[in-house]
Amino acid sequence: MVRSAYERGVTTLTLDSPHNRNALSKGLVAGLRAGLAQAAADDAVRAVLLTHTGNTFCAGADLREGSGSPAELAALLRSIVELPKPVVARVEGHVRAGGTGLLGACDISVAGPGASFAFTEARIGVAPAVISMPLLPRLDARAAARYYLTGERFGAAEAARIGLVTLAAEEGADGGTGASGKGVDALLEPVLDGLRRGSPQGLAESKRLVTAEVLRTFDRDTDSLAELSARLFASDEAREGMTAFLERREPAWVP
Repeated sequence: MVRSAYERGVTTLTLDSPHNRNALSKGLVAGLRAGLAQAAADDAVRAVLLTHTGNTFCAGADLREGSGSPAELAALLRSIVELPKPVVARVEGHVRAGGTGLLGACDISVAGPGASFAFTEARIGVAPAVISMPLLPRLDARAAARYYLTGERFGAAEAARIGLVTLAAEEGADGGTGASGKGVDALLEPVLDGLRRGSPQGLAESKRLVTAEVLRTFDRDTDSLAELSARLFASDEAREGMTAFLERREPAWVP
C-alpha cells in the first residue's frame, strides 16, 4: 500500500491503495510508518517526499474498518513531525478528513490545481480530534472554525491561504497553471534542491525549532483527543453517519 523509492537524497513514499482512495487503513498506516522509519535510519536520506497514486491523496479513515485506532493515527502523525528529516507532501488529488492531518504533520506541502480539501468529520457525526494536533497550531483560526464546522470543499489556493499547504499551483482561466505559471513539479524543484543542500544536523535541528509547538500539543493532548475520537466513532450518531456515507444517502439528522 506504500511504495518506496530513493533518488539523490530523497526517499519518495507513494500511497498506493486505490481500492479505498488511500484511506488510512491499518495496512496503509503500518506501511507508512515502516517507510518513515526506514528513511530515518538511512544516512543517505536528506528528506522524504510523500505522494500518491490516483485522484485522491488520502480519503481519511477507512470507514469499513470503523474508526481504526486513534492512538495509531496519533503515533503516525507524531512520527512525521518528529522525523529528523523534512517531510514534503506532493498533492494532486482530493484530501479529506484524516488525510488533512497528514498534510498538517508534513513540514512543506505543494498542491496542484486538481487538489481539493474538506474536513468532513462533522457530517458523519464525529470531529477532527486527533488530526487537530498538527493542524490547529498551523491553520488560520477563523478558517479552521469555518471549515471544521461546515465541511465545505476548498481548493489549493485557499488551502495555501489558510496554512494547510505551503504552495499552490492553481489552474488559470486558460486551463493552465495560475499566475506563477508553475506546476507542482516546478514548485517542488527548488524546495527539494534546498533540502538536498542541507546538512543532516542542520536539517534536523532546524526542523526541531519549527515543530516545537506542534510537539508540545502532542505531549499535552494525545490521550484526551484519542479518547474523544474513539468515543465519537462508537456513538449512535457516528454509526448512522458512516452508514449513510457508505450507502450514499443523507444521514437521518439532515432536515
